Amino acid sequence: MATTNLSAYDKTTIPNAKDFRFGIVVSEWNPEITNGLFQGAFDAFLDCGALKENIVRWNVPGSFELIYGCKKMTRSFDMLDAVIAVGCVIQGQTKHFDFVCEGVTQGIKDLNIQGDIPVIFCVLTDNTQQQSIDRSGGKHGNKGTEAAIAAIKMAQLRKDSKF
Repeated sequence: MATTNLSAYDKTTIPNAKDFRFGIVVSEWNPEITNGLFQGAFDAFLDCGALKENIVRWNVPGSFELIYGCKKMTRSFDMLDAVIAVGCVIQGQTKHFDFVCEGVTQGIKDLNIQGDIPVIFCVLTDNTQQQSIDRSGGKHGNKGTEAAIAAIKMAQLRKDSKF
């Protein structure tokens, strides 16, 4: 569990995002959390120079569907420089939590290995809803902001590594 503000970043260490295009795939499950994460990412993109029209949002039903949504987004928009997968899975009383978290983690990893567009993991896997609230705009800041900063840095890495 994060104990610092996830929203804190130094803009002098982040590339200007004005020439980049980003996709954000958002799970509709736990919408009070995932919409907060989306907003944190969206606001950070704009703060770092991204243009509003260069940010695409797609919704999917749940976190497990993020994998397919991100795969389709990376293949549908050749001009995207990075994609963020936004979701929230909260521990319950069954093993469903473990299966979903493991599947989503491995699926996002596979997209990064197989594709050319970075897919950033912004899926909260918390024990309680309060922990998720605290990390999606609450007392610990916003993990979505952190994901946007990672997306900008990976987009720059992708651009710099083109031959």
